[in-house]
Amino acid sequence: MGARHISTGFGAIVMLALLSGCAANERDQQPSDLSGTIDGSGSSAQASAQDVWVAGFQTANGSTTVNYDPAGSGAGRDQFLVGAVAFAGSDAALAPDQTTGEVGRCTDGAGAVDLPLYVSPIALAYNVEGVDSLRLDAASVARIFSGDIDRWNDPAIVALNPGTALPDARITAVHRSDDSGTTENFVDYLHEAAPAEWPDEPSGTFPYEGEAAQGSSGVASVIRDGVNVIGYLDASRTTGMDVAQLAVGDAFVSPTPEAAAAILDASPMQPGRADDDLVIDIDRATDAAGAYPLVLVSYLIACRSYVDEQEGELVGAYLDWIASEAGQDAAAEGAGSSPISAALRARVQEVVASIG
Repeated sequence: MGARHISTGFGAIVMLALLSGCAANERDQQPSDLSGTIDGSGSSAQASAQDVWVAGFQTANGSTTVNYDPAGSGAGRDQFLVGAVAFAGSDAALAPDQTTGEVGRCTDGAGAVDLPLYVSPIALAYNVEGVDSLRLDAASVARIFSGDIDRWNDPAIVALNPGTALPDARITAVHRSDDSGTTENFVDYLHEAAPAEWPDEPSGTFPYEGEAAQGSSGVASVIRDGVNVIGYLDASRTTGMDVAQLAVGDAFVSPTPEAAAAILDASPMQPGRADDDLVIDIDRATDAAGAYPLVLVSYLIACRSYVDEQEGELVGAYLDWIASEAGQDAAAEGAGSSPISAALRARVQEVVASIG
């Protein structure tokens, strides 16, 4: 296990130097003896972070190759469960019964774990003529995306935005067309924070008709090119866009990394899971000051142990780099994610140390 930490630690130093120009740590480093290829698939929200993590890991471990296909969370989970890939990225954790028994490339009976390694707010990005500041609450968001509110100057939106000249224009609300963990997190927020307006149970498939686009990049494209449009997507994809603030208690909170970290600290682990299956039960209806409740906690899904021991070593080493403080900081710098807290990182690394 010691060699795993040494090689991925060096990758962290390389990536931090590339991304932020920081001076390299002067600790003695040892060359990596890792080799081989591992394949992963899943969350498109993780795509930019995976690019950063893969580059850092392969720089430190020159005989390794990591392939990640951002095919969507649902596709990633399905491919992992049938053994098509060694690990998955998913914006929704596996169901508890999917983590046990015969799972993909896992050793018989070992099962799988969910590790919360990518955290980002889900932003409500919009492109509304003449509007550069927008406040919404869970009830108004639910009514917009269900089609119950269909004009920007609806009284419910006007009441939340005193002094803002909202146009008498039809709202185009764009959602994900694919089975998406981002969608599941979005509708989970609506169902928990505004159950009267959004009675639908959380699902990766959006339950209403309307404008739809494939992946986070597709939603971003529709918003950038549209007029009087609003959509939900990973906050790291909203560069140059206007984003709404959400009501939390008596205040309105922007989708910042700090606000995302605050909601994680205010939320417990999901009950009924194994101690090493680290799934966070986000408190979507919180009134905690400074916390942003519409947050995406995206998981890396892996076997506890692998039939192919070399594959298990590679997956464990790669996840160790991702979970490290430097790996989390590199993704924050290069992909706009929010680093997990030191306490959560320690729990994740304890689980990762046992993967093989």
